[in-house]
Amino acid sequence: MITLKDIKENPEVDALIRGAQKQLNALGYTEHGHRHISIVSKRTGDILEKLDYPERIVELGRIAGYLHDIGNSINRVDHAHSGAILAYNLLKDMGMPVEERTEIMMAIGNHDEDTGSAISDISAALILADKSDVHRDRVVNQNLATFDKHDRVNYAVTNANLELDEKERKVILTLTIDNNISPVLDYFEIFMERTMMSKYAAKYLKIWFELIINDTRLL
Repeated sequence: MITLKDIKENPEVDALIRGAQKQLNALGYTEHGHRHISIVSKRTGDILEKLDYPERIVELGRIAGYLHDIGNSINRVDHAHSGAILAYNLLKDMGMPVEERTEIMMAIGNHDEDTGSAISDISAALILADKSDVHRDRVVNQNLATFDKHDRVNYAVTNANLELDEKERKVILTLTIDNNISPVLDYFEIFMERTMMSKYAAKYLKIWFELIINDTRLL
């Protein structure tokens, strides 16, 4: 069976990840490279694992998380769709069964808030993992004077923790935002659509999504 280790050791995958980040650097976007995908991969698997999904489903979730942004190597626009097709063909070449690579394709193709929605357990976990990675480490631009609103909001987040409480059946995103850099209101102006997507993804998994910012529960 194809594992996350196999994916990480595939030079074609690595080339696509680096190509995606190169393109987003040119566009001035936040980091979508190895740091981001590693976090998303781990969080996707952790969510499924804590909800007692089978070990293979957990592994497929980790693979989907690792591959979810490779479509940015083609273009930022519709990157979820192009990434899903890229991933499907890569996994086909590696010998993954069609049922498994279809699940991964579906998850990747639905992770973007503009066109996607939670349509499977893996896709729901991937959405929660992806949308929770807001942090100053993602800001590529090091010149604070030239920050746009996305840079400021991400840079203002000094801590972002996603935790699943199995007993309470809820997933909790806890953020610490430096108000001296960006007001909390700006976070919602940019990320409201992603926040609602996370809420519905949690609902798909039959859990509750809770958002805490600066020790205040907002959802």
